[in-house]
Amino acid sequence: MKRFAYKNTTTIDDAVSFLKAGNAKVLAGGIDMLNLLKAGALTSPPGTLVNIKNIPGLDSIKEDSQGVTLGALVKISDIAGSTAIRGKFSALAEAAGSVSSPPLREMSTLGGNLCQEVQCWYFRRSFLTGTFFNCFRKGGSQCFALTGENRYHAILGGKRCFAVCPSDIAIALTALDATIVTNKRSIPIGDFFEIMGNVLEKDEIITHIRIPRPKPGTKQVFSKFALRPAIDFAIVSVAAVITARAGKISDARIILGAVAPVPYRALAAEDVLRGKTISEALAETAAGAAVKDAVPLTHNKYKVQVTKTLVKRAILA
Repeated sequence: MKRFAYKNTTTIDDAVSFLKAGNAKVLAGGIDMLNLLKAGALTSPPGTLVNIKNIPGLDSIKEDSQGVTLGALVKISDIAGSTAIRGKFSALAEAAGSVSSPPLREMSTLGGNLCQEVQCWYFRRSFLTGTFFNCFRKGGSQCFALTGENRYHAILGGKRCFAVCPSDIAIALTALDATIVTNKRSIPIGDFFEIMGNVLEKDEIITHIRIPRPKPGTKQVFSKFALRPAIDFAIVSVAAVITARAGKISDARIILGAVAPVPYRALAAEDVLRGKTISEALAETAAGAAVKDAVPLTHNKYKVQVTKTLVKRAILA
């Protein structure tokens, strides 16, 4: 691991000043960042890690009449166990409870989970691990997954890079129409993620996430398929937030995870649902619409059927 400076901060302003000063990265739970550094996966490793864990006020969960606000340093385990979250934002609680293993949930933070890097093995490999792949994410000119091992890569929305968004939390928050608040602005979560990561600027830190209160008559579902559910990242995940009035669906948000570089909103599936009464036939049609634009790679066609199954189950739950 290359040497780096370590700066403790107790205010957002101090943290931002270190970020502005040079080649620095934020450190919260540290799980993903330290793994990247140890593997030598970053072509430009940070010269300074800025510890924000001691900044007060960023580890709270506050509920009011408009919804709930979660600090960026809230632990994933606290989200999974929160009475307020489990009662009114159950999709988020389910997503948090599905993240990795209990010890890692005790260390991982909400902001860190949203900002983690992709798990693509081509990106994560380096000379330290035996082979270096100069892919798009490292400034290269190709995505090696296109013609290589791509069983866990994108089937929807892939452009240049086909690595998928690894955050379960992001899928649930997108379904819940959350807003990400930084030291500089408020960002609708649908505008936060990009194919190559997120829209945060060099001197920008997530401080809070705001989730509006669901409408009456809303059901929420989060589910994911993984080879080893106790620890593995999702192969496919789905978050559904569906509102019904007088037996008919008035609004729906269907978000797919681990199938695209960003949380993928299945707009075609939502259109199928609106104004209808839930039935198995309707769920089957909506599930097909969710993957109608899928373009599987050589080894991940199976993801299409897995996605359809999870979407159907979420609608019927």
